[in-house]
Amino acid sequence: MVGFGCFPKATIFKCGKERNLLCGAWDSGACGMASAAISPIAYGQGEGEVFWSFGGLVTVKATSETTGGGVGVIEVLAPKGAGSPLHVHHREDEWFYVIEGELTLWVGGRTIQAPAGSFVFGPRDIPHTFMVNSELSRFLLVVEPGGFVGFMRELSQPALTLTPPPPPTEPPDMKFIMSAAARYGIEILGPSGIPEEKA
Repeated sequence: MVGFGCFPKATIFKCGKERNLLCGAWDSGACGMASAAISPIAYGQGEGEVFWSFGGLVTVKATSETTGGGVGVIEVLAPKGAGSPLHVHHREDEWFYVIEGELTLWVGGRTIQAPAGSFVFGPRDIPHTFMVNSELSRFLLVVEPGGFVGFMRELSQPALTLTPPPPPTEPPDMKFIMSAAARYGIEILGPSGIPEEKA
């Protein structure tokens, strides 16, 4: 993991405070905002913490710890058929940006085809799931705030290669997944796959 200190100070003024634009640190002023010292994050292609989770190669770009709780950003490379169980987040909003390939998402009862370049937002407390329907897909999964990355880590395996994992040889341990999910404010509502539309 690459660590950066603060870059040279660039300043902006907001509400009577001077802010170091690149570090996120606020000097004292009239707004009463607390000082924050968050270091910049800069990862190139293929850089970041890497592991296998939910049938894909996960590369962590930002976490709750590195963004002061603000956001978690992961890049996922996953094969056809990979996806998540039907679930709902009670602590964070989640969004997807498809870089390559195509996903099908189901968000709050609506089925969405998401080819490369698509953006899909899933607000907290709205059930959703996704599935890769191209041979391979690369996408960003972003959660705000960023605690969800811990859930992905807890259900991960070390990546032995920088490719998606081999297909599983046994079904997932749903009791373990549901227990971990509950610790992160996530409720598992059903199996993987896109629910059928009701007429």
